[in-house]
Amino acid sequence: MTATSETEPATRIQADLNDYWNGRAEEYDAHQRRPERLTRDVQEWSQVWREALGGESSDVLDLGTGSGFVAFVLARLGHRVTATDLSEGMIEVARNRADHAGAPEICAPELCIGDAVDPDFAPGSFDAITNRFLMWTLREPQRALANWRRLLRPGGVLAVVDGLWFPNGLAANPTPGFATTYDEQARAALPLAEARSIEVLAELVRAAGFRDVTVTPLTTILDLDREFGVAPGHELTLQHLVRGIA
Repeated sequence: MTATSETEPATRIQADLNDYWNGRAEEYDAHQRRPERLTRDVQEWSQVWREALGGESSDVLDLGTGSGFVAFVLARLGHRVTATDLSEGMIEVARNRADHAGAPEICAPELCIGDAVDPDFAPGSFDAITNRFLMWTLREPQRALANWRRLLRPGGVLAVVDGLWFPNGLAANPTPGFATTYDEQARAALPLAEARSIEVLAELVRAAGFRDVTVTPLTTILDLDREFGVAPGHELTLQHLVRGIA
């Protein structure tokens, strides 16, 4: 078994995913920041992360940050936030927002290109690691979780949010370009993409050595989705917060 045989297909798949999300960055961000629900989204997600991380200011790494919604919520809660994503298009959108964040209101997150599976930081760099809507599209989640645990200080918090987005399979999503990007080869490389229970994710977190792992249904977010609708190509889905301690 050679390094090339294992790494080249994964590299090609990740590059395709990056290209897809580069092209979707502006559209994705616009949906995340729909003006009719933005204030309530910020309120509800602030409460989710406040309860997950506690009230003290801490060093937080937000992985797969996309256009930075969670990173900015965390920064407004007083955390010192580093946020990474492999999509240059997403990071560009987030940086444009950071340029207009306003210093008196917020200490803007540090935004950079980075691989969520293998973040390039020293062990014990962070008090908390977060992500939202990343796990389903993450390759090698076992290796990623092991790396994240090393980055956390003793007692550090892992808090991830995801849902069972594709009950009929990824191929059924009608968003242009989605099914061809998340094709059979990509789906085989993403173990959580078509998971049928959030417990699959929780068990991976436990297996990575995190303790006191809890799964919390986010019913307030479900209520917002019922009221305002979900993303195109998606069905109404109960999201969960999976939390563990390093």
